[in-house]
Amino acid sequence: QVQLVESGGGLVQAGGSLRLSCAASGLTFSRYAMGWFRQAPGKEREFVAAISWNGGSTSYAYSLKGRFTISRDNAKNTVYLQMNSLKPEDTAVYYCAADHKFPASSASSLTGDYDYWGQGTQVTVSS
Repeated sequence: QVQLVESGGGLVQAGGSLRLSCAASGLTFSRYAMGWFRQAPGKEREFVAAISWNGGSTSYAYSLKGRFTISRDNAKNTVYLQMNSLKPEDTAVYYCAADHKFPASSASSLTGDYDYWGQGTQVTVSS
């Protein structure tokens, strides 16, 4: 059974930082591209960042580039999202997702491309 478990969310003041983690089990993690998405109340789920199975390729939502960094540790079956200079508009539930892309070294920004999803972790940024 595949499980993706996010952690690291919480309440932070504007300008602060958080590091989200997503621990994967039940799949061959190193063969999956991983993505982070978020969903704010009343809005659709949107792409945040993605990383290829080997970490060689990353992509970001244009508006977030420079503040957020995605990384992975295949030895720990974990993907991370470092979020800096947080703004109130970053408030959302953040989800990680897995996409079986191997051997292609790419990472999709499309929710429909992802095979598995976590339950999400809440990030709240106060002004």
